[in-house]
Amino acid sequence: MKIIDLHCDALLKLQEAKGSLRFADAPELQTNKQRLQQGQIKVQCFAIFIEPEIKGDQKFQVALEQIDYFYKEVLGKNPDMVHIKDWSDFDDLKIGQIGAMLTLEGVDAISNDLAKLHILCQLGVRSVGLTWNQANLAADGAGEPRGAGLTLFGKEIVKFNNEHQILTDVSHLSDKGIWEVIELAKYPIASHSNARALCNHLRNLTDEQAQAMFAKGGLIHVVYHPPFVKESGEVTIPDLVKHIDHFCSLGGVKQIGFGSDFDGISTLITNLDDASKSQNLINELLKYYSEEVVRGFAYQNFLDHRPGFGR
Repeated sequence: MKIIDLHCDALLKLQEAKGSLRFADAPELQTNKQRLQQGQIKVQCFAIFIEPEIKGDQKFQVALEQIDYFYKEVLGKNPDMVHIKDWSDFDDLKIGQIGAMLTLEGVDAISNDLAKLHILCQLGVRSVGLTWNQANLAADGAGEPRGAGLTLFGKEIVKFNNEHQILTDVSHLSDKGIWEVIELAKYPIASHSNARALCNHLRNLTDEQAQAMFAKGGLIHVVYHPPFVKESGEVTIPDLVKHIDHFCSLGGVKQIGFGSDFDGISTLITNLDDASKSQNLINELLKYYSEEVVRGFAYQNFLDHRPGFGR
């Protein structure tokens, strides 16, 4: 069953390796092309992520370097990787092709300059998360003790996203920031978050947040990072399925998807340790849900709710 995966950090690994990794088959990449093919990933989203220790005046350049690796290493050397630049491009993928879409994980790279965000979106970014875990000029992240919401600049970014049919990602935001995005965004999404009721982690969503996301037409894509799945012990695929089941109980059966976080995580779920193992999750889900419902989780829910189509 084909899969749309909304989040991986392969671009960071490619950039930090300075050209020494081949996207096609580098074993260091959990989402290399070979593994995407083996796992039947039909679309892989590639996050642009800037490490917090990068100096402010260098962050936009680092973002551009990651985009350069996306164009040269991911797309340029692999003709079967197809750039998703428009929401209709999902419908044009042919057999044997894998779609590749850029996302932005935190707006640190643009400082307070909306023109830089416009440039990144012209280069292909179709989903924007305001923060990583720290605070920045747009909002507080989940790890900022202050717990404030969006700044005026952050609200400008959400408005920009609304006007350009860009997703606004609540993963990594503070609780207050999540609520403000749900209120303001036309296209809210959680690209890689789980249920806090099952695993009490700040990066996960409360039941109330999840229900509000669903009511707004937003999507929640579950993440494969063990600390967000279970608070201790070995983490298995059935443990992740519990989060999907919980979100279904909150009314989200048509609004759940996958956001692996591969290449951004060091600990892994047993039997789900890279993209090639993705069908193990599908097979587990088919034990409990109909093929139609699982197809929704895998890709159809996202296609039904992408900007300009379902909402």
